[in-house]
Amino acid sequence: MSEHGERITPGSAVVIVGAGPRGTGLLERIAASARELLPGDRPLEIHLVDPHPPGAGRIWRHDQSPLLRMNSMAEDVTMFTDERSTLEGPVRPGPSLAEWARRQEEFAPYREVPDPAVRAELRTLAPTDFPTRRAQSAYLDWAFRRAVADLPPHIAVTVHRDTVRRIDGPADGPQTVHLTDRTLTADHVALTLGHLDSAPHPRHAADAEFAARHGRFHLPPAYSADTAAELDRIAPGEHVVLRGLGLASVDLVALLTEGRGGRFEPTGDGPALRYLPSGREPVLHLGSRRGVPYHSKTGYRLQGPPAPLPRYFDAAAVDAVLALGGQLELRRDFWPLMAKEVGFGHYHELFHAHPERTTLPWPEFLARYDRHGWYTPELAALVAEAVPDPADRIDFERLDHPLAGLELGTGEELQAHLRGYVADDADRRADPAHSADLGAFLALLSLFGQLPRITASGRLTARSIAEEVDEWFFGYFSFLASGPPGFRLRQLLALSEAGVVRFLGAGVRIRRDEASGTWKASGSTVPGHLVSATALVEAYLPKHALSRTLDPLLGELHRTGRIVEEVVTDPDHTHRSGLVTIAPADSRLLDPALGGAPHPRRTALGPHTSLRSAAAFARPRTDAPAFRQNDAAARALLRALAALPAAPALAA
Repeated sequence: MSEHGERITPGSAVVIVGAGPRGTGLLERIAASARELLPGDRPLEIHLVDPHPPGAGRIWRHDQSPLLRMNSMAEDVTMFTDERSTLEGPVRPGPSLAEWARRQEEFAPYREVPDPAVRAELRTLAPTDFPTRRAQSAYLDWAFRRAVADLPPHIAVTVHRDTVRRIDGPADGPQTVHLTDRTLTADHVALTLGHLDSAPHPRHAADAEFAARHGRFHLPPAYSADTAAELDRIAPGEHVVLRGLGLASVDLVALLTEGRGGRFEPTGDGPALRYLPSGREPVLHLGSRRGVPYHSKTGYRLQGPPAPLPRYFDAAAVDAVLALGGQLELRRDFWPLMAKEVGFGHYHELFHAHPERTTLPWPEFLARYDRHGWYTPELAALVAEAVPDPADRIDFERLDHPLAGLELGTGEELQAHLRGYVADDADRRADPAHSADLGAFLALLSLFGQLPRITASGRLTARSIAEEVDEWFFGYFSFLASGPPGFRLRQLLALSEAGVVRFLGAGVRIRRDEASGTWKASGSTVPGHLVSATALVEAYLPKHALSRTLDPLLGELHRTGRIVEEVVTDPDHTHRSGLVTIAPADSRLLDPALGGAPHPRRTALGPHTSLRSAAAFARPRTDAPAFRQNDAAARALLRALAALPAAPALAA
């Protein structure tokens, strides 16, 4: 392409906007199917545009604190399809992060990792270690270079470290892609933008204004790698409320403690740690609706054979529910099947790995389990008969609200109770005797195989999409299955014992006190107990909203009416999800200017879209929905390119 956008070679061109893991995944799928779907006499130029490094992108870029870790073990991270993948396109196996780290020289195209600290980490990385995000950045850099190397000779790739500002062009013709100071002409544009920022939600405006008025510190939701400069404004010893106890909170705590020179050391008593403060730490008050940290990731493998998933929440089961008349609700119509699937994963592992803690043979238990719904008295009686210890049973409601009904008299009682809770959770998640928890996690992960069909069906009520899918289910999944590595909970305990971290309990409420210029935080677990703070941090990840997007391209498309926010309406409720609406089958952008039809030359994939597929990489052998989505989009794109009239060859 020239700087004015005209073609300088015959053939087709594609622009992929966003060169992080999702853009890399789409490129890998294009490489997998190109020889089959795009003839060798149809050259293709692929342009990837991203201001951040290709492969890693913004979130996984090398340029972030080495304190920030993944919440997956190295063996549980892959960018590649495998024998369990159900795809139309070819399966192209590749190494997990753990396999690549151990034998980098064996995987072309090999290039030495430039950072000596990351090289040292990769050399000693065990499959069950939780790597730094810098290590994942190196893996993603290699995965991108492999995807490029796997392309057939008639496809070339150019990377532009730039930002796309605007797209023009008719639905039946080439698209003009405007970068900062040049344009590209493309036959197709794919938006793989990854995790995006939005202007702060209006609910944060009052706290921001309060902070400005009183000279206080307020941080709206943000990605941890981008907050270091902001956190420097928090003074040593300052009392800070962190609203949220998920992964963002864990990262922020690390940056405000170890990141300020504190360190952890073993106490000599098992895995327990002691925190040695630097004196530069603030005092961190942590609270949330549940009041407890996300459950840590398990630090072991399955002890029995993998459960054959799915069993109860498969395509046929979803079809049967969708065939029912009327509007549907997730909790009422689908959750009993989903819960039964997760229960199946839990009990399959318990019966196969720990049969001494059960009273029935597995075939008998399964035959009876098959016959009853999740919330029936018969199933409850079966579980009570077959699993004598309540600690070996799975109770979703108890897990969802671990502090429900608990009232304590003082803040110190709360600290002691939460330390006991966190220690018990860390112990359980490190003990293979409780591997049924991992069986439940894998079954929970399998639910995402059908969930996109449900949300895209148009059958869920607006209230169910808003409150049950986007709020409850995704939040509950993260709480149960997407927590921090176990060592982070040990660190949290040590910080609590050192007085650097204080827990607020469940039902946290924060009000602004104009008289003192401070925030007052309280929770329902200790009625009447108040904490004063001069800094407030929204310790959770930002949620993208199209109407408030800070991405210039999406903002322009939205303003000009060329994309539409997902809106679900029923007689009682209207829900605007903030997501960009796409066609479920091939991820084409729905265009209001085309009557809401899919735009034939524009595709979008990722967490900002209505398919809600956030994970750009996956656990091996889980038939990851994101890989299936990438495959369908890549093959649709290649077929569309092959159907275009051949460009005339340039005159010699």
